Amino acid sequence: MTDQKAKMAVDSDECRHRLLAELTSHIGEMNAIGMPALYQAVYDRPWSDRINDTRRVRRLITIMRGERVPICSVASNEGGYYLAAAGSELADYLRRDKFRALRILKRDAAILKISLPNYLGQLKMEAEAGHDHQT
Repeated sequence: MTDQKAKMAVDSDECRHRLLAELTSHIGEMNAIGMPALYQAVYDRPWSDRINDTRRVRRLITIMRGERVPICSVASNEGGYYLAAAGSELADYLRRDKFRALRILKRDAAILKISLPNYLGQLKMEAEAGHDHQT
């Protein structure tokens, strides 16, 4: 298998199934699985490069979140990934994620020396313009 084919296989349906199967054993924030164990469960080998290998898992998680799979993460206690045990746990995760995104956008607006509402308006217009070009 060529390097390119090996890289494409990283996000295969089999990897998606392995990721979801592993996460079903990690329900609730207290049962979060760390990146080394999750990588090994998904790709059936330990990572060799912490940055590049874990990027593959994070990309797969991002793809699956975009497909509405509610994969949560936590940064405290060495971090990890999990499926929410209850609706309130998912709501708490989404609230933390929203505040993180808003902190980043607020910082970006300050760098640009504009108000956050103006910056959000600009982003909305850019998103709408980008959406028009895609259709």
